[in-house]
Amino acid sequence: MTNRPAFPSGPRGEPVSGRSGLLDRRRFLKRALSAGAALGVPLVVPGRVLGLNGAVPPSEKIVLGGIGVGRRGTHDLRWMLPEKDVVFVATCDPQKARREAVKALVDRHYGNNDCKLYSDIREFLAERTDIDAVLSAPGDRWHALAAIWAMRSGKDVYSEKPSCMTIAEGQAVVETEARYARVYQTGTQRLSEANFIFAIEVARNGMIGEVHTARAHIAPWDAAEMRHDWLPEEPLPADGSVDWDQWLGPCPWRPYNSSYTRGGWRGFYDFHTSCIGEWGAHTFAQAQAGLNKLDTSPVEYHYVANESGDGMVTRFADGKVLTLERGNKYWHGSCGMRFEGTDGWVSVADGYSRPECSSPALLAEFDRVVRDYIARTGRPLSHVRDFFDCVKSRRRTVANASVMYHSMCTVHAANICMWLKRDVRFDPAKGEFINDPEANRLRSRAMRAPWMI
Repeated sequence: MTNRPAFPSGPRGEPVSGRSGLLDRRRFLKRALSAGAALGVPLVVPGRVLGLNGAVPPSEKIVLGGIGVGRRGTHDLRWMLPEKDVVFVATCDPQKARREAVKALVDRHYGNNDCKLYSDIREFLAERTDIDAVLSAPGDRWHALAAIWAMRSGKDVYSEKPSCMTIAEGQAVVETEARYARVYQTGTQRLSEANFIFAIEVARNGMIGEVHTARAHIAPWDAAEMRHDWLPEEPLPADGSVDWDQWLGPCPWRPYNSSYTRGGWRGFYDFHTSCIGEWGAHTFAQAQAGLNKLDTSPVEYHYVANESGDGMVTRFADGKVLTLERGNKYWHGSCGMRFEGTDGWVSVADGYSRPECSSPALLAEFDRVVRDYIARTGRPLSHVRDFFDCVKSRRRTVANASVMYHSMCTVHAANICMWLKRDVRFDPAKGEFINDPEANRLRSRAMRAPWMI
């Protein structure tokens, strides 16, 4: 696989300049126009090329590709396709039916037959040097590796969550984002939604007093302890519609079973991050944002004797608490979060028209709080728009690799606590458990060649 050269970077891995294929195309168009003028050749350029009548000229468009775009990825893709400055050109998937479904959706949207198909991620990344960014949504086992390979090939990445299978994978994503000066966004989209932003800002700004506790929703299905067996072998499809070796990717070799390719991989240690990772990948980032802890993780994890981790108390270095909650005691709906302070509380989940608060006067501040957030951060209320804006500006996204890593450290440390069935202590600065070789051995997993970081 060929790599583009790394871009120069400034503090915290932010690029000094926005050199990219996007700018190369702009320079090419300008040079072509200048050459025509110098030769006295009249150039007839369509208005859409120059951006007239509200059109976005091709030189200003972000060229987007897809990796492993299935059910969740298709939701993201439908969200991205209407963006006028984005054009989706190719998708890669080891499953023929999935890549053809993406092509049908994309071609129908653009009214052409141009979307190209790839089955091998290595070929896709090496050949498509025209692609600026990728939507990556192939399943937990592939998220970190696909992002790392894409960034090494010079592409920015919007990655679905959970975005790493281990603490070590998360560290590698952070290092790659910085080394190659890439823009990375993990798909924790509630960090860009008004209801969740309001609750986070209320907590951050002391509007409920000193916040001492955040509660974060974990998925109400599966368990923290995952299966270590595998499904019985079935014959591989005779038509070659699945590249099974590539579907498995970095995971240990397991016999083919069609259930895996239909989402039945959840609940298996080889492929999943447990009920804690399923929703915690979202809600831990949300909770840590409200506690001003996006740059760290809890240092203490206290074991609870149940199958899911429900009620686990984790504690940050300054004593603030993040608890794992499986039910709807503190909210109604999915991916809920609640902040509790000395002067009140605020709670929200999916499906709310407005968050719930301890005081009606607090909720009356909703519009102002959200407006102030936009003014302070310059962020849009759209996760994919934030990503595309950052692709152009080279600014770090709201859910950049560091945000992903520290919230996923919380996921993985909580899982390890449950697997070992005892309390553990974690050093967020080192990404290591404290005086605990048994826990530290679980920070990484072997990766199967050639699907390796």
